[in-house]
Amino acid sequence: MTDMLRAPAEVKYAEELDWLESIDDGPKPFSWRLSPRMIRLFILGSERADGLDREISQKWFGDRSFVERSIVTLASDRGLLLIGDPGTGKSWLAELLAAAISRNSTLVVQGTAGTTEDHIKYSWNVSMVIAKGQSRASLIPSPIMTAMEKGVIGRFEELTRSTSDVQDALISILSEKYVSIPELDDDNIVFAQPGFSIIATANSRDRGVNDLSSALKRRFNFVRIPVVTNKKSEAEIVRFRTTELLRRHRIELDVPPNLLDILLQSFADLRAAAASATSDDDKLESALSTAEQIGVLEDAILHSTFFGDRSLRAETLAGSLVGSLARRSPEDLAILNKYWHGVVEPRSKEDGGEWPAFLEGGRQAIATLS
Repeated sequence: MTDMLRAPAEVKYAEELDWLESIDDGPKPFSWRLSPRMIRLFILGSERADGLDREISQKWFGDRSFVERSIVTLASDRGLLLIGDPGTGKSWLAELLAAAISRNSTLVVQGTAGTTEDHIKYSWNVSMVIAKGQSRASLIPSPIMTAMEKGVIGRFEELTRSTSDVQDALISILSEKYVSIPELDDDNIVFAQPGFSIIATANSRDRGVNDLSSALKRRFNFVRIPVVTNKKSEAEIVRFRTTELLRRHRIELDVPPNLLDILLQSFADLRAAAASATSDDDKLESALSTAEQIGVLEDAILHSTFFGDRSLRAETLAGSLVGSLARRSPEDLAILNKYWHGVVEPRSKEDGGEWPAFLEGGRQAIATLS
């Protein structure tokens, strides 16, 4: 396998998927590669009670019921909509589901203001049309149309970022399970094969950007993914993703547990402050998600590796946190400065440890950006 900057889940975990498929004797809907039980096991990891000959790593950290409801939805003829705040793992769960069901998670449409109906149906190879006219050979199928033809899972990221015209086109696909090509006289309908479905994601913070119509909502089962608030679960997620990032960058560096605790506590404090704020000006622009924690930690690790002594220090972590979260000036800097003086400073006096170094690193970073 050639090196990839980021391998899709079906490539990254190909060995596990092959092994699970070889022992899977459970009933499989449609043309699914794994049974629902094995898909759940692949995503959530194995336990001793499963009695397997090898361990299956946990890849998504969340409530088992969310995974089970997602699998059951995809086994029906309804689409699946994963909705939640930024950084709650919606896209990662969608990728894992598509990889386990279809061994292909790359049939993705990214929803933006510029996404058009062509992106979810088809477009044309202009040079071939000029040379030979419109035909199936000159047609360029969208990822969704390809998923329909192959009977696999198609993905639609950030659905509420797309305009109403695009959403309306999706209603037809989810309802009729075919796409007509009126430009062609023959072979002008693409029917969805058994196994086709769509996993869409939506950011709950985008409410009001392009609200879903009631007709489109009826064609999706909603699974709401909450923000992880349990410190133990969040620590597991951060460790898991950070280990992957270190492996990708070929970096050998230990993350001291006490520094991870400081990072988790800082985000918990800032979330509490945001929850009690009376206006948006008193809240950080950052969503303070688990994904952003991972980004802060990755930034600190890379800085320590390239410009430090290859050991993660509290000062570096504080600088990365301030640099990552101070997106608005002066609003975010004022909020962080208040947090550093009102929370970090007293905690550094009471708890000691790495907190004084974290306090100093944050002060320097705030002063530099001010």
